[in-house]
Amino acid sequence: MQSKVSAVTILLALAVAAATVQAQAPSQPQTSPAGGMAPMGGMDMKGMKMDAAKPPLPTGRLKITYQDKSAEWTPATLAALPHKAVIVFNAHAKANETYSGVPLTDLLTKLGVPNDEHGKTLKLYLVVQGSDGYKVVFSLGEVTPIFNNSTVIIADSLEGKPIAGEGSLQLVNSGEKVHSRWVRNPVSVKVLSVE
Repeated sequence: MQSKVSAVTILLALAVAAATVQAQAPSQPQTSPAGGMAPMGGMDMKGMKMDAAKPPLPTGRLKITYQDKSAEWTPATLAALPHKAVIVFNAHAKANETYSGVPLTDLLTKLGVPNDEHGKTLKLYLVVQGSDGYKVVFSLGEVTPIFNNSTVIIADSLEGKPIAGEGSLQLVNSGEKVHSRWVRNPVSVKVLSVE
């Protein structure tokens, strides 16, 4: 019974978060330079880069906010923290790739975000935004190892080299089959509650 309540709570949190993100989205559709509709996150329908000649995104700061607390992380400050490597399958390259970065939960707990299996944790959700405006939503349970076998990291290296070309950081989730909720060059993580 408790697992059904937890599942319902997570689904409710995701529905509220999706409605919040949708309400904050601009009312006018984005258009590409050619005047057509721009796909979400700067990706075409197959997930490939739209413009290979596009200049690299500037190295930025990742700001994480929870209640009245916030912290900013740069590639340099993240590099000094313990890292975890994850191996994921890239369907486009048809090969495994190894990303290394700081587990997102490590950054969240530094701000006092609960990391336990009790009710408050299940009421929280994250809105992650990239520098291109792309936003995704995760329930806290989806990024917390107590509830989920996947690992969510703020990656700063790919195959042992710094991430480049699409910003210096990337949110990577090892447990997702489709990488639609990966965020290139994340600049903001807001921890919110369904309350």
